[in-house]
Amino acid sequence: MTQQKLYWDSDYEIVLALMEAYPDIDLDQLGLEELNRRITSLQGFADDPALVNDAILKAILRDWYEEIGA
Repeated sequence: MTQQKLYWDSDYEIVLALMEAYPDIDLDQLGLEELNRRITSLQGFADDPALVNDAILKAILRDWYEEIGA
């Protein structure tokens, strides 16, 4: 299977990759800085790390909460 490239605007794909990489993480203890580090270290992450901002990270975190709650 070919690894999909991950970019900041692909929130859902990033969330799926995070869920696979960190299945037991406590999202309540995850800060935005740590979330940023975990995203940029994902295999397939191909975007410029400098393009991120708090709004992007908060949206990804919100989507992650929604996905695990589904």
